[in-house]
Amino acid sequence: MVSNKLRPLSSNMALIMFIFHVISMLFSSPLVIAEDITIEIPTKSNLQTYIVRVNLPRGRVLADSNELNSWYTSFLPAGEEADSTRLVHSYRNVATGFAAKLSPEEAKEMEKMEGFITARPQKKLSLHTTHSPSFLGLHQNLGLWKSSNYGEGVVIGLLDTGITPSHPSFDDKDMPPPPKKWKGKCEFTGKAACNNKLIGARSFISDGPTGPPVDEEGHGTHTAGTAAGNFVPGANVYGMANGTATGMAPRAHLAVYKVCSEDGCGDADILAAMDAAVDDGVDVLSLSLGGGSLDFFDDVIAVGAFAAIQKGIFVSCSAGNSGPFNASLSNEAPWILTVGASTTDRRILATTVLGNKDVYTGESLFQPSDFPYESMPLIDAGADGNETAGLCGPGSLDDTDVKGKIVLCQRGGGVARIEKGQTVKDAGGAAMILMNDELDAYDTVADPHVLPATHVSYDAGEKIRAYINSSSTPWAAITFQGTVIANPSAPTVASFSSRGPSLASPGILKPDIIGPGVSILAAWPVSVDNNTNEKATFNMISGTSMSCPHLSGIAALLKSTHPDWSPAAIKSAIMTTAGQLNLEGGPIEDERHLPADVFALGAGHVNPSSANDPGLVYDLQPEDYIPYLCGLGYTDDEIRTIVQQSVSCSNITSVPEAQLNYPSFSVELGPATKTYTRTVTNVGEANSTYSVEINRAKGVDVGVTPGTLSFTKVNQKMTYEIRFSKSSTRVNATFVQGAIVWRSAKRAVRSPISVKLV
Repeated sequence: MVSNKLRPLSSNMALIMFIFHVISMLFSSPLVIAEDITIEIPTKSNLQTYIVRVNLPRGRVLADSNELNSWYTSFLPAGEEADSTRLVHSYRNVATGFAAKLSPEEAKEMEKMEGFITARPQKKLSLHTTHSPSFLGLHQNLGLWKSSNYGEGVVIGLLDTGITPSHPSFDDKDMPPPPKKWKGKCEFTGKAACNNKLIGARSFISDGPTGPPVDEEGHGTHTAGTAAGNFVPGANVYGMANGTATGMAPRAHLAVYKVCSEDGCGDADILAAMDAAVDDGVDVLSLSLGGGSLDFFDDVIAVGAFAAIQKGIFVSCSAGNSGPFNASLSNEAPWILTVGASTTDRRILATTVLGNKDVYTGESLFQPSDFPYESMPLIDAGADGNETAGLCGPGSLDDTDVKGKIVLCQRGGGVARIEKGQTVKDAGGAAMILMNDELDAYDTVADPHVLPATHVSYDAGEKIRAYINSSSTPWAAITFQGTVIANPSAPTVASFSSRGPSLASPGILKPDIIGPGVSILAAWPVSVDNNTNEKATFNMISGTSMSCPHLSGIAALLKSTHPDWSPAAIKSAIMTTAGQLNLEGGPIEDERHLPADVFALGAGHVNPSSANDPGLVYDLQPEDYIPYLCGLGYTDDEIRTIVQQSVSCSNITSVPEAQLNYPSFSVELGPATKTYTRTVTNVGEANSTYSVEINRAKGVDVGVTPGTLSFTKVNQKMTYEIRFSKSSTRVNATFVQGAIVWRSAKRAVRSPISVKLV
């Protein structure tokens, strides 16, 4: 479910909520040969998209896509409106199978056909819906931007709601032509055609109108601009956050695959788009969407991502917006970079001044210059225990006298933040104070509200409510301070950012990393402030949807600087160099102003410049995941679904999850000592020495052998052993955390540790 924390905001403020079911089973089991079958053709209204998995014919090699399509259509019903008209997607790279329009009866009949494996209806996934480059230390003509030439030559593929090709963020000024390997297509024509920045654009929407991948939601335009938008001076919304907008990799190429609409993101379409992207020649895949936790063989994104890494493609995905609840992650596969969301140091302030002179700072993107700074009557929409009215849902204030008053509304209840303001405005209210619910605590967002407003913390809201209840004539005023930089508590973990531990693989610590995802300014299809003459239109929205393309762009920079690094090496560089401190030198906090744990932070907050020079990396090749998958207890056929090759776990030495050569540790520890190994590769100077530092988890003894690693060559590998055992100190906790750091004269290579005590 997508929370109202990340809703894209259209100019007329009519918000459409994305509420969808999480994805369900993809495929499982091996395959054989098909035979024709004829059944009655149902009406179109009874047809739905099914994902069908089949085996390739024995003893035959299908050399081209036409032969493959012919094989797939042999499974479809014969007769009128059958065969190719029913075939929706033909998978070549990420799966052996296809998507087709079928009735439930036809899908059932297909089970009798030789070579058939599984068929199940398509499910819908949901979207996980600027100043951030400088906050991350990216500056023109300096550091990583300079050494990577701003990501030049790298192709970022984004699966999303499409794109607005005419936006200045996608202008191809100073862009080189696409790389020679590029084989993608562009479905835009005329003035909206692709260029050297936007080199590919395709739509894979199977349930809905056909046509070019025009972005009608805004989400895809925003994520594309965040990942690789070109430099656009004078970017702002309502005159706030004014500056030059740019993506993380402004000279990288973009290829956009439309898989989402207002109805959600069909998993058959997602699989088809990933299949095409692998074939087209992208270097990085960015997916700001997902569902709930699933076994990896049931997860289309995990399956498609594995095919991508087999071709050296880095895959970055949003962690989800189901925080702050634990075990709420999406996209948990270890070959995916799972990205949580954090704040930046920029705030757009709006302050409440009460009649008793108390002052509470909040945020709002809409800051009208003509709103009078004068006291107005203040009312609590939820007075007298009316919780429904307190949430300010549509029509809930029709019978309440709010005309000319400032109205206190509470966040949540399935009502979007902007929608609450619309309710107040429709009822005649002058302004709104939006207070957090208890879960969101101190986590506030700058939104383009439809009336003067300020978004304050739960603590501030409770104090404002107490003032209202204590006064016979409560009054308040709202004053706007505009954009303020250098909030010392930044970054903090966003309340909505999904948390670990991973359900699909508890022995892998997730999320991997956090990055900017709150109040992110980037390209938008239309003006949100009704400036019809403005071509460079921007919006500010929040979600792990926003943090994901930040990391996708950073991965593109690293790919440009280190073209020989594998996806796992890039991930390792990002994770082992991440930060754990905020701007004032304290630990990064969560929405409660408490130190964030590893299930919120992962390895920490991304530091792009440090990631460019990590010293050591924990590398993995695609085949290294097979013993890990066997260790998860998956069947041979289930693993085959993921890795697209025959596997026999009985002939493989399986490994426990925590033995995977991952840049972090997640260990379940009972009375017995647990021992694992890790292998690091030297990507720094040839002659370098690292000594281990252990930040022990409470109640756990950690030992590392050897304690020093001395390298004499670049790309030299060395292995160390790490042991976990319970100490004599009793701990009243289920999970404890620590870290190990390999430190040289120049670098610190850090791996976080999570231990579950059983």
